[in-house]
Formats: sequence, structure tokens, C-alpha cells
Amino acid sequence: MPASPDPGFVFSGAVVEWRGPAPFVFLEVPAGTSDDIKDAARGQEYWGQVAVDVRIGDTDFRTALFPKDGRYLVPLKVAVRRAEGIEVGQELAATLDLAPRS
Repeated sequence: MPASPDPGFVFSGAVVEWRGPAPFVFLEVPAGTSDDIKDAARGQEYWGQVAVDVRIGDTDFRTALFPKDGRYLVPLKVAVRRAEGIEVGQELAATLDLAPRS
């Protein structure tokens, strides 16, 4: 993620596991931050998802936020979790920027 004068959205949230047919791990975005992202991303959503660039610790990655119960969830791939030692139940800080439209 390139450095910019605007730090984007900075937040902390809980790491949770979604138990479905294919279990996955997510970082919960707080309600207030989710509202701010939704406002900023108006017109950039696809099926409710928003493309974003995320930084957690020293790891940068691009993903799409998932909407859930009026908030967003950041999917955490295994490679990101391993690189940063992330565990379910942990409280985690992240910086998020809307991905440029292509």
C-alpha cells in the first residue's frame, strides 16, 4: 500500500471464525468505521462488497470487505494470518484504504 497523506480508515476489531460449509477467518470492522466506509465507497460496491487495500502489522494485501449485519468483515487469508501470527479471538489493529477502481 503506497504511503499517502490520508491514513485511510484505522481501526481495531476482533478476529472471528465463520463456521459454514467452508470455514473462514475475518477481522470485524466496528460499526462506526463500517458506516464511514459505506459512505466513502458509495458507487464502488459490487454485490455489497467493497475492494480495499489493507495493512495489518507489516503485511499489505488487497481483498474485498464482506457486509454482515450492517458492518463489514475483512477476510484474513492463511498467508496473512501466518505472516502476522493472527489467532481467532485476538484483537487486531488495521489500516484500510478503498482500492482504486480499475
